Amino acid sequence: MKTLFHLAFPVHNLSQAKKFYVQGLGCKTGRESKVSVILNLMENQLVAHLTPQKTGKPEGIYPRHFGIVFKDFKDWQRFLKRVEKKKLKFFQPPRTRYPGTAVEHQTFFLQDPSNNLLEFKHYKNNRAIFGERNFKKVGDRGK
Repeated sequence: MKTLFHLAFPVHNLSQAKKFYVQGLGCKTGRESKVSVILNLMENQLVAHLTPQKTGKPEGIYPRHFGIVFKDFKDWQRFLKRVEKKKLKFFQPPRTRYPGTAVEHQTFFLQDPSNNLLEFKHYKNNRAIFGERNFKKVGDRGK
């Protein structure tokens, strides 16, 4: 089965959103109107929809964020270098989560101009993406 992921999300300014996603993250633009733009983020469809109110500043990464899981560590590193070169705003800088465990991964979070949070990560063990069910912790909140 060949599929791609689709996500629609709110933005308060389409011009700022396009600058962040296209110039910053390297997305390609698709169709656009006065109230929305389709973005290609690594062959996944994002649709930024204009909303009149700006989302408040997030206090943390939960409950809502979205992003990309890189299967190759070198790809994650290249993307991180792009983010640093473009001087995008980190919500959380690069770090290792769960070091020494079966779900160890590298991660960083960005914040777009409308306060949407994006996570970009790479698992040391690709089985951890969907597996490793015996490891009961998911995220940093729950025990």
